[in-house]
Amino acid sequence: MASTQRTEESDPFCLQSLDAAALLFDAPWHRFAVIGDSLSAGTGDPSPGYANVGWSDRFADILRRVRPDLEYLNTAEVAATTAQTLERQIDRMLEFTPDLLHLPCGANDLVRRKPDFDEIEQALRRMYDLASRTGAQLTTFTLGRAYVVPVFPDWSERVARANDITRALAAEFKAVVVDMWDHPVNARDDLLSEDRIHFSASGQAVMATEMVKGLAHVLSRTTRD
Repeated sequence: MASTQRTEESDPFCLQSLDAAALLFDAPWHRFAVIGDSLSAGTGDPSPGYANVGWSDRFADILRRVRPDLEYLNTAEVAATTAQTLERQIDRMLEFTPDLLHLPCGANDLVRRKPDFDEIEQALRRMYDLASRTGAQLTTFTLGRAYVVPVFPDWSERVARANDITRALAAEFKAVVVDMWDHPVNARDDLLSEDRIHFSASGQAVMATEMVKGLAHVLSRTTRD
């Protein structure tokens, strides 16, 4: 019996758009901003059976179903480091005055010959501090296991340390963490784009779903409180 091609509709890790919107039906956010690097931008190759849309644009489309007046700003730049994000994007973000804001997790800070993790933590902390002044609900990702740069034999250790920094800062600043490190989607052979770094459209769809779930949890907790 021939195997069935997985599609966005049949993917067990993806929510359909109406179901995703239902989870956010009482979302209070009207101004969604995304800053950072290619992970923030939603860069990735197409996947058969999936809409060729990055996670951030997907999420904005979902949120527009419940907030048709949503304003959306995405200043993310491919290959941007945290320092470059602070230098080139933070002012536009502050001028936009978001009430929902996605921050990068320092992926491009790891590609130096010898990363300075104290410096990475300081730069990310500065970004979180500035972002928190907007009063926005903050969100971020951790890097997944499938993201590998083979030239660095200690790459997994680098990612683990960066993820620990992200989790600690997110906890301090009450940011929603979409934790992709242990997500089962990492085991998929077709997850990565041709560059073997960025998630393809199928992975982007999963990340958008996880963002919806993470923020839905915040909304349910707020309702209970």
